[in-house]
Amino acid sequence: QVQLVESGGGLVQAGGSLRLSCPFSGGTFSDYTMGWFRQAPGKEREFVGGISGDGGTAYYAHSVKGRFTISRDNAKNTVYLQMNSLKPEDTAVYYCAAEAASFGIVPIDNYDYWGQGTQVTVSS
Repeated sequence: QVQLVESGGGLVQAGGSLRLSCPFSGGTFSDYTMGWFRQAPGKEREFVGGISGDGGTAYYAHSVKGRFTISRDNAKNTVYLQMNSLKPEDTAVYYCAAEAASFGIVPIDNYDYWGQGTQVTVSS
């Protein structure tokens, strides 16, 4: 069974940076598209960024493009989300997710496995 465990969240001031990590276990990591999503209080879970199994293709939500970078290390079975120039509106629980079938990076319904989430709070 695939398992995902996010880490790296915390409290940061606006303009600061955080790096989230998500180790993967229970399958062949390079076979999975990986995504990061977030959910703020009272809002639906939304796509942040995603990356193909070979790391060659990445997509970002418009709200984070140019500030966030998703990457993966297939030798370490880990996906990362580097978040720079953080804003208070980035405050949310951040989840990593894995998609086995490679139907597409963006749609949330394509993802089969989810981590428990890590809280990111950006103060103004």
